[in-house]
Amino acid sequence: MTIQKTALILGVTGGIGGQLSDALLAHGWKVLAMVRDPAKAAGHCDPRIRLVAGDAMNAADTLKVAQGVQVIAHCVNPPGYKDWDRLVLPMIDNSIAAAKAVGARILLPGTVYNFGLDTYPVLKVSSPQHPLSHKGAIRVELERRLEQASKNGVPVLIVRAGDFFGGKGGGNNWMGQGLVTPGKPLAAVRTPGRPGVGHPWAYLPDLAEAIALLLDMGPQSDFERYHFAGFYDATGHDMTDAIRAAAGKPNLKVSRFPWWATTLLSPFVTVFRELQEMRYLWRNDHRLDNSELIAVLGSEPHTPVVEAVRKTLRDLGCL
Repeated sequence: MTIQKTALILGVTGGIGGQLSDALLAHGWKVLAMVRDPAKAAGHCDPRIRLVAGDAMNAADTLKVAQGVQVIAHCVNPPGYKDWDRLVLPMIDNSIAAAKAVGARILLPGTVYNFGLDTYPVLKVSSPQHPLSHKGAIRVELERRLEQASKNGVPVLIVRAGDFFGGKGGGNNWMGQGLVTPGKPLAAVRTPGRPGVGHPWAYLPDLAEAIALLLDMGPQSDFERYHFAGFYDATGHDMTDAIRAAAGKPNLKVSRFPWWATTLLSPFVTVFRELQEMRYLWRNDHRLDNSELIAVLGSEPHTPVVEAVRKTLRDLGCL
């Protein structure tokens, strides 16, 4: 008799949390999610998800909700880069404590913020982590705490990826906030990168499927890390070309992202200041080496980029 596994999603109303919940449900998992307002969250979640009131900043809440789960998916992140210093590390500490108490595995969707230019252009799972930003330093410390937890009986799975696009909550990322304008017909597209500078993208449904497959397999070791290659924009205009093709507008106007405005307003607007700090990601060619993921799964889930972009643009209300 097969026992149905249960995953606790923290951050289910966000992009990766919402998409991962769908993927796990499709793989036969039970899913519950801790949210501050279950009634509000219900409008954004699959009805099969059990929503429980709680706050990831509250250790007692996290421990209470985690009872009986096999996986804690730590997908919660302060939106708009806001309050990372105050929120990110306390939340992971609460997840670690709960996982240790109930015997659960922790999943963390990772980023490339941990890496500095010394590891570019090919980011390997084991590349040294010398971050260039304070958010990157926080991600390094976050992963360090998880690695330490893995030595103390908490299995850990980290899957790093590039910039998200598509899926649930698809507007809270560079695609929906930088390249196009959600809710408006597609009349132009902005590009934040430089011509000839490569940049990695991760289509959330594909990333979530890869994570679900890894979770289905169970822990292969106490501390596992994988890179999800996703869609690599090798020329700096492959993504804008995909947007043109998806929209059926080969002559769609392409303009530079107004970095000058974020520079001018960064002293006054937090999100612009944080965007400025991450600008190096668009100025320096980098991609993720997914060798370890391929070795385990055989292949990486991949939706053709034009198809993925077309679905994303429809969901954003741009087509």
